[in-house]
Amino acid sequence: MSANRLTQRHSNREAATLPSRGKLTLPPLVAATYFMVAGGPYGLEDVVQKAGYAGTLLILLLTPLLWSLPTALMVSELASALPEEGGFYAWVRRAMGRFWGFQEAWLTLVGSIFDMALYPTLFVWYLGHFAPALTRGHRATLLGLGMIAVCTLWNIAGARAVGGGSLLMTIVLLGPFVVLMGYALLHRSSSGAAHTPLGHVDILGGILIAMWNYMGWDNVSTIAGEVDRPQRTYPLAMLGAVALVVLSYILPIAAVARTGIDPNSWSTGGWVDVARIVSGEGLAIAVTLGGVIGAIGSFNALMLSLSRLPLVMTEDGFLPKIFARRHPKTGAPWVAIVVCAVGWAAALTLGFERLVILDVLLTGLSILLEFWALVALRIREPELPRPYRVPGGLFGAVAIGIAPLALMAAAVVRNHDEQIGSISALTIGLVLIAAGPAVYFLSRAFDRRRMAG
Repeated sequence: MSANRLTQRHSNREAATLPSRGKLTLPPLVAATYFMVAGGPYGLEDVVQKAGYAGTLLILLLTPLLWSLPTALMVSELASALPEEGGFYAWVRRAMGRFWGFQEAWLTLVGSIFDMALYPTLFVWYLGHFAPALTRGHRATLLGLGMIAVCTLWNIAGARAVGGGSLLMTIVLLGPFVVLMGYALLHRSSSGAAHTPLGHVDILGGILIAMWNYMGWDNVSTIAGEVDRPQRTYPLAMLGAVALVVLSYILPIAAVARTGIDPNSWSTGGWVDVARIVSGEGLAIAVTLGGVIGAIGSFNALMLSLSRLPLVMTEDGFLPKIFARRHPKTGAPWVAIVVCAVGWAAALTLGFERLVILDVLLTGLSILLEFWALVALRIREPELPRPYRVPGGLFGAVAIGIAPLALMAAAVVRNHDEQIGSISALTIGLVLIAAGPAVYFLSRAFDRRRMAG
């Protein structure tokens, strides 16, 4: 417990060095959360292809109720009760000890290798719809690396720069979809393609991708030391971001469902083709640019969140002190940002669905640890001040974790069937999970040797 208090004091001291004018307020935090979770309806194309329009709308309605809302409620309570730099890592460490805190960070960072490679992939795919020659061959990899480099510099400029940019990009990103919905409601195909049977209905695969599209609510917690009045701001940000994400997913799909466009024809990057059909080349270009902005905005906001984990792990003695170095003007942990960017760039060559499956498995398990931390803190520290509290007492705290646990079980079933080369995705995921305890004990041995020296 004394180590936890020491780390908490250190985190609070670091947070106090950031003046209030440099902190994130509610609108930029909502926008940053939106990009950490969604970044627009991009990425839903594969759900439509797997489940059809009716199945997709059902999945997009049920998944936030079973996955997003419970997570948002959990984050609201813990982030307002423990507004510390490091967020979910600090919650799990305080509730269940250093070992489980490390596993939380390990699962998140390893899962982020697969998650963060998705956004450069989407970035390149949307550019390819607009200018195929630009993304041929090695150019695709170079474009992805270039996007990572731009976001790295942007993050080094500080949390306020990322939050302000996220707010502007949200407005620009959603504009074309408002226009698309207007055209789609007026467009009706005479081909009857809307009634074309799906070649293969894969509801579980659609749910898995929807889980990824609805994942990331806890990421915003790691920057608590850089948020203005976090006890009040976090619950409001969760409420606003949940509403924005759900509406920006469901409304465009529902509008396009009226057009009669064959769901079998959808593929990753397919929003551009839909825009071209219902309106023309001008809207297709606007949606393409929106896809580019969405990929950049999501990567940028998630880099803001995830790069804080190595910082607080260094303060706990798990990583070398170099990871704690901050930019003298912006306070950004620039070494952690650069090292994370290099790791994410290494996974650019994996396929989209394989990345999603591994990300959902690893990051999903870290989210389950946060639900357990919620319950453990209710039992161990019932008097902890909680500006927002999940209703229903201890039963409510337990109950909101049941549906996410069931969805994770479904993800494990699906991972068993997916192959990466000659090895199942589940096997790779289990190896990475098992590596967490080994790395923990190695880091403890390193820390003891450093302290002895």
